[in-house]
Amino acid sequence: MNFLKLFDSLAERSTRGVAQRSGRRGFLVGVSKVLVASAFVVPVLPFDRTVQAAGKPAPKKEPTDTDCDYWRYCSVDGFLCSCCGGTMTTCPPGTTPSAVSWVGTCHNPADGRDYLVSYNDCCGRTTCGRCGCNTNIRERAGYRLGVHNDINWCMANQSSLYHCTVSVIVGLEEGQS
Repeated sequence: MNFLKLFDSLAERSTRGVAQRSGRRGFLVGVSKVLVASAFVVPVLPFDRTVQAAGKPAPKKEPTDTDCDYWRYCSVDGFLCSCCGGTMTTCPPGTTPSAVSWVGTCHNPADGRDYLVSYNDCCGRTTCGRCGCNTNIRERAGYRLGVHNDINWCMANQSSLYHCTVSVIVGLEEGQS
């Protein structure tokens, strides 16, 4: 016990001595100096700036079938089945495609053509919750149901539970071959 009392009194004396020799302003000045010095050190850290030095923009990553930016998802509103156990064109096991769907016309930048894409909801299980997309390009008002994507298209199925959405190319837009 004597050791603890000795340690306690030593800690108290040293703390009181520091408090008598310095003030709050001195502490704030010291912290400010550290912050200012760190502002000069951070820009010196190594960064890869070779792309900027060459004057070229950073290479753009091609979107995949799990990215909302993929061209055939131009009018999708829902969760991508490619993230939920299915593929871009097939429903995951345990779900069935909706009996009705909405359509969109999507531009493929690789070949410069416009494609008619059918978006089918996959029904029968609770919502997947992964890779949610809501692009709405060329969506029409709710009174044009065939091109409106805010409807639960599973209502036409035996189970109206929505799980995810697939996008199936059904053809080229008219006037293209």
